[in-house]
Amino acid sequence: MHTPARRNQRRSRAWKPYVLGTVTAVALLAATACEPGGDDGSDDSKPSGRSSATASARPGGTSGDSGKNDGNGNSGGNGGSGGNGGSGGKKAVAACTEDVLSVSATKEPADSKDARHLLITVQNAGEKKCDLYRYPYLQLGADAQSTVPVIKDSDPDPGKPVTIAPGEEAHAALLVSGGGRDEYEATTISLSLQGSKPGTQSSEPIDVPLPVDTLYADDGQLVTYWTTASGMALDFIMSK
Repeated sequence: MHTPARRNQRRSRAWKPYVLGTVTAVALLAATACEPGGDDGSDDSKPSGRSSATASARPGGTSGDSGKNDGNGNSGGNGGSGGNGGSGGKKAVAACTEDVLSVSATKEPADSKDARHLLITVQNAGEKKCDLYRYPYLQLGADAQSTVPVIKDSDPDPGKPVTIAPGEEAHAALLVSGGGRDEYEATTISLSLQGSKPGTQSSEPIDVPLPVDTLYADDGQLVTYWTTASGMALDFIMSK
C-alpha cells in the first residue's frame, strides 16, 4: 500500500521532465528568433531604407551649399557678380558743375516789353550725364543779400535730381518781380548749383547772360525747381 508521501514524490518526478522540456522549447524558440538569419528580409530592408534617405539628403545638401557658395562668390559667383555688376555697373552720376554747362536766360514771352518772367536754361556741354539738384541758387544784382525763394510746389519729382545727358537741357523759371515792395535795378544774375546734400553747392557762382540791359526786381521774386519740361516750369510763374 502506497502512502500519500510516496504518491506525491512520484507526481513530482513525473512533472519535472515536463517542465524541463517546456523550458528547453522556449529557450530554443528564443535563440532561433535572435539568430540573424531568422528575419533577413525585414532587417535588410530597414538599413536599406535609411541608406536611401541619407543618399537623397546629401545631393540636396550639396545643392544648398552651392547656393551659399554662390552668395559668397564661389561657384555661383558669376551670377552674384552679374547681379552686382548690374547695380555696380550702373555708375553713379556726378553732380553738374559750371565747367560742363552752358547757361542762358530768355524772356517769356519772347516779345514782352518787360522782363518779369525769365526762363533759365542750362545745357550739358560735357561728355557725361550729370545731375541737377533741387533748384538753382539765384541772386539778382551784385548787392543781393539772399537767394531767390523757391516755389515749393514746383518740384516735378520730389527728392530726385534731374539728370541731363550730353546735349540735353534743363530749365528753371524765374519771376523777377512779383508786384512786391522794394523794387531795385539789377544788371546781373548769379547762379549757383546745389550739391547732393541740402545746403551744399557743386559749383562756383555762374554769371547768367541777361536778355535785357536792366532787370527791375522786387522782393516778390521766385524761382522753380529744375525740370526738363520748360512749359511746366513756366506754368508756375506766368500767372503771377
